[in-house]
Amino acid sequence: MTTTGAGLAERLTSLVAALRAHGVRIGTGESVDAARAVEALGLADREPLREGLAATLLHSAGQRQVFDPVFDLYFPRGVGGPGPGTADRDELRDRLAAALADDDRTLLARLAGEAVDGFGSYGSSPGSDGWSAHQTLDRLRPQTLMARVRDGVRARGGGGPGFTDRLLEDEIRGRIEAFRRMVAAEARRRVAERRGRDEIARRAVAPTPDRVDFLLAGKAQLAELRRTVRPLARKLATRLAARRRRASRGSVDLRRTLRGSLSTGGVPMKPVLRRRRPVRPELVLLCDVSGSVAGFSDFTMLLVQALHDQFTKVRVFAFVNRIDEVTGLLVQGAADPEGLGARIGAEARLTGWHGSSDYGVALGEFAERYGDAVGPRSTVFVLGDARTNMSDPNLAALRQIAGRSRRVYWLNPEQRSRWGTGDSAAPLYAELVEMHECRNVRQLGALVTRLLPV
Repeated sequence: MTTTGAGLAERLTSLVAALRAHGVRIGTGESVDAARAVEALGLADREPLREGLAATLLHSAGQRQVFDPVFDLYFPRGVGGPGPGTADRDELRDRLAAALADDDRTLLARLAGEAVDGFGSYGSSPGSDGWSAHQTLDRLRPQTLMARVRDGVRARGGGGPGFTDRLLEDEIRGRIEAFRRMVAAEARRRVAERRGRDEIARRAVAPTPDRVDFLLAGKAQLAELRRTVRPLARKLATRLAARRRRASRGSVDLRRTLRGSLSTGGVPMKPVLRRRRPVRPELVLLCDVSGSVAGFSDFTMLLVQALHDQFTKVRVFAFVNRIDEVTGLLVQGAADPEGLGARIGAEARLTGWHGSSDYGVALGEFAERYGDAVGPRSTVFVLGDARTNMSDPNLAALRQIAGRSRRVYWLNPEQRSRWGTGDSAAPLYAELVEMHECRNVRQLGALVTRLLPV
């Protein structure tokens, strides 16, 4: 991997720009440090260069999942195809099993290139992407080599009986997963050579967990998000405490300030502030837990529970088309966040005669049964996509809740452009209360910091 000084500078700045586009905060100082790391480490060995750039540009371990594929695009292992190789599937699988048994990363990288070259090509038009990691892995099926690799490791004296066998299998699974990542990186590199590195870095690299849409997150991504609740809650608690300290100073008391200015010739040298009594507010959550919205509601409920010390009282209600209080279940869920949704579904009464969400019925039942949960010190958050399945949105119930409370905010996990489409009643609800787009953890953190009462 060689390049000129100007080309290297352009490649490094493009790498930084791609990382910034994925939400990694990189300042001028970090960019200068990265340039110095490249100068010190050189381009002869990619792995020390990878680690050096990661150390200078990243701020958390979670950003590696974005950094590694972007690095592979701007500092590729090579260009073009791998050269002469075999397109025979069985022979390639034999060589792959041997390389996995030896844990030969150099050979595995070369085999990844051969695999993409032999089995990943698709499309005959010049404008097609041309390479698919999924197609390559589907034809090669490296996960089925587990037994052969295990036998190969044992033949080399690397295996043992009993508990060691389980450790060995975990190690082999890790090697296979590393090979799968190599295949994905090779396919991205080939596509980038046709369509441009910048476009592929923008569109084909998975975002960090805090930028994944709640409605698009899979089971594994939601589990990873739940593990970030506690660190995020600590950060938000610090911000809320700072806001509370600033707010406790109060506004200027004009009468007392002018009276004090008499001793300085009428010049108000020392403004006098009205002291506020620090009273922590009450918080009420109404959470739609139906369908794909459930992941968004679960995460937000866990976050609020982790912030409960910031409020006098927190009450949480879940609904599909019936509403029930789940505050107690949420307290129990702190120990097992991944089981929260199942417990709510099993122990709370959330549905009536059908299983589809009905905001009108749920809001009406809350206003009728739990009206005493809302008072002049209460801030209410409604979590949901406002899709009523063509039923009555019951605007009167939401108007009644808003009239009893201090403030009502609606957090909608759908993008704003979809509000009002199909069965969405979002524009109608937005006329009565503040509605905010809240599609990912980053947006949620910003809204919680700005909207939560102090």
